[in-house]
Amino acid sequence: MALGSNVGDRAAHLAHARQRLAALPETRLAGASRVEETAPLGPVAQGPYLNQMVALETTLTPRALLAACHAIELERGRERRERWGPRTLDLDLVRFGQRTVHEPGLTIPHPELPRRDFWLREIAELDTPAVAHG
Repeated sequence: MALGSNVGDRAAHLAHARQRLAALPETRLAGASRVEETAPLGPVAQGPYLNQMVALETTLTPRALLAACHAIELERGRERRERWGPRTLDLDLVRFGQRTVHEPGLTIPHPELPRRDFWLREIAELDTPAVAHG
């Protein structure tokens, strides 16, 4: 899961997401990369993001996990107004084990994965044993 925020208390939004993801039914937070600040992507002028990648172990389906993520975003005031716009909290399903999913509104692996260097760094960090950043 990729976590991102560039509106309000960015670190608090990420902390809330980690806590809520770990509390989902039959789900465990298995690891978290370090938090890094990145420049925004896309054409909309906005402030920098805090980003982090977390690994979850879950029995939820990808669709159920996505629905839970949207609910967590809403808890932090996320409004889906503008593509590539600023957000209090953005949760993206980037990978789901080795599964590939192509459904309306859900593609795994995330189509932007190869173009987001920070995601690749964060995943590499998660794939390294003994990662447990907060």
